[in-house]
Amino acid sequence: MSKRIVVIGAGPGGYVAALKAAKLGAQVTVVEKDKVGGTCLNRGCIPTKALLASAEVLTAIKEAEEYGIRVEGKITPDMGLIIARKNKVVERLNKGIEFLFEKNNVRLVKGKGTLVGNKAVKVELEEGGCETLEADNIIIATGSSPAKIPVFPFDGKRVLTSDEILDLDYVPSSIIIVGAGVIGCEFGTFFSAVGSAVTMVEMMERVLPTEDSDLGKEMEKVLKRKKIKLHLKSRIEKVEIKENGVKAVLDSGKELEAEIMLVATGRRAEINDLGLETVGVKTDKGRIIVDDRMETSVKGIYAIGDIVPGLQLAHVASFEGICAAENIMGIESRMDYSAVPRGIFTDPEVGAVGMTEEEALNAGFRIRTGRFYFRGLGRAQAAGKIIGFAKIIAEEGTDKILGASIIGPNATDLVHEIVPAIKCAITVKDMSKLIHSHPTFSEAVMEALHDVHGQSIHNA
Repeated sequence: MSKRIVVIGAGPGGYVAALKAAKLGAQVTVVEKDKVGGTCLNRGCIPTKALLASAEVLTAIKEAEEYGIRVEGKITPDMGLIIARKNKVVERLNKGIEFLFEKNNVRLVKGKGTLVGNKAVKVELEEGGCETLEADNIIIATGSSPAKIPVFPFDGKRVLTSDEILDLDYVPSSIIIVGAGVIGCEFGTFFSAVGSAVTMVEMMERVLPTEDSDLGKEMEKVLKRKKIKLHLKSRIEKVEIKENGVKAVLDSGKELEAEIMLVATGRRAEINDLGLETVGVKTDKGRIIVDDRMETSVKGIYAIGDIVPGLQLAHVASFEGICAAENIMGIESRMDYSAVPRGIFTDPEVGAVGMTEEEALNAGFRIRTGRFYFRGLGRAQAAGKIIGFAKIIAEEGTDKILGASIIGPNATDLVHEIVPAIKCAITVKDMSKLIHSHPTFSEAVMEALHDVHGQSIHNA
């Protein structure tokens, strides 16, 4: 008899875990109270990238004359059409996941799941009534939601979360974005591109505070070129919703006004009302404690994604789901977070993996760094995409690559050159021997590797 697995949540962690377990021969049921795909597909990764794709096209048209293309007439973004396109993309992918469930004999139950034992999940069904699902193993993958800080009077109209702003069907004349991390910077570049006056407020001393400081400084220059106003080392003390907009008071006493406000200050794990205390699943600081096999303190119950400690990234959740499914099905599998790529889809993009320079130094490493600016590449000059650089952090002595930070064209793809190098402990010297096609953006990574030892041919 095949193992019965119940997965609570159909986000990028849950649905991948379900499909992997099914392919390994399990009888799988997925419980989802909303649409399949979770935050990533419905309110995060995919819809924001759809919006940013529209902004990219708009920017390209506006800059067409720089490439010898004359565009006549008025060019304006239509937010209604942009949102409609975004919704079509999301709907298409929703149906794709449901098709994969059907093809792999994964049962989808719509409703809210609660643990009622270490081998049972009670579901309050969407259409009414309840159903109890018996299981040999349970995987919890309930994801996260935007953190709602009390100082902000969220009303969904003037003060919005990153969920609500995805359905904004007009271009606001002005917007205050609270937080200059990943979400804040992505929305900042989008609204700047479609014509909003953007002001960003960040408590830390620089934008993208969790990334390499050189990368953050470069992004700050990018945002300023886009006429985005930055208030760093600033905290909002008070917010007032007015008839035609919103007013914010900073800790310095300075007042900011805009038509709307987006609060992009992080996310919280969705672990309430799951019945964790009923079965004794341990938590710490709002997240479920797991081992490197993704098993919780209760044998047979696993947890993955944003609800466990670590990076809240869709691809991390997916790999944790695969890890959990394999362990349940008798395949020894352990999570390794040493080479997790991070992507930020601003204009230009940001890609990073491994340690930042600051993290490496704080960990006691003696390091060497290499850097190459995109403006030194023939491909970058030909494409008119010369902003940014690739940076490599390596350990002195062993020559092992500790991390990479890239800001520039296609950075979210280019960073994957360094992922296997970190994962497999490949040295800078060995990576430097790889021949790169010319002319490509990837040559920036090659030149940065050579620059670690002062051997970059084209570094001016």
